[in-house]
Amino acid sequence: MNFELLRSRLKLKHLVNHQNLIKKHPHVSKFLISGLLTGSLLTGSNVLPAYAQPIKDTAYVSKVDLSRLVVSRLQEVLPKEVGPLAEQVEQQISRILEESFGIKAVAKLDGNKLNQSYGLIGAEQHLPRYPGDTAEKHGQFIQSGITPGLGAWGYVKDSEKEKYYVAVQTLYLPDWSTRLAYLRDWYRYRKVVVVNPVNGKAVVAVVGDAGPAAWTGKHFGGSPEIMAYLELNTGYQKGPVILFFMDDPQDKVSLGPL
Repeated sequence: MNFELLRSRLKLKHLVNHQNLIKKHPHVSKFLISGLLTGSLLTGSNVLPAYAQPIKDTAYVSKVDLSRLVVSRLQEVLPKEVGPLAEQVEQQISRILEESFGIKAVAKLDGNKLNQSYGLIGAEQHLPRYPGDTAEKHGQFIQSGITPGLGAWGYVKDSEKEKYYVAVQTLYLPDWSTRLAYLRDWYRYRKVVVVNPVNGKAVVAVVGDAGPAAWTGKHFGGSPEIMAYLELNTGYQKGPVILFFMDDPQDKVSLGPL
């Protein structure tokens, strides 16, 4: 077997995969190079891999490395326990998400803000998309079941929105009762990004339901697909996440994993 040829083919395969990631998230290169330079200083090495050279089309990084860097940067700014974040911390997180994934996400949008943007998320069931819908018709995560009632905004007719939906505690907003008509429409399918700070995975979703109740100890709910992607669908099926609003007025960012 020609091992040199095999090695070259493997390198080419990884290069193509990393180039595709950079094309999807163009802001990643600058962020990664900064991280690699820091690592180089810490280890005393003055040799950087090819993709740490000045930003070019050939710059690349693996998705696993990106997740690790996201985790590392978030750990520097997040408090040890979930809870309301200081405005300065929220701004730092926004910057991290933009540099990492090329998206603009904020804790406060149009003057609206959740009581908590860093909290515990728990598993939710599928939401009905039409009369007579069943968990079996959703194709996967059938064991999660389907809610006996409708979501906060009725049937979720868009399958992608049902697939990637979260529940947020709108009921506990201080101005929910006084601005009900406005806030109900504003939160309806509002696009958000959910980030697991433990593994660096992030997913774009919409607000599809209200809840969970305060007595559960959880602050958000996630669809079966979201919980699976964030790797929070086993054991207690809950964990800490960052949930920010997407500042995407042109609706350019697709729902699903980043």
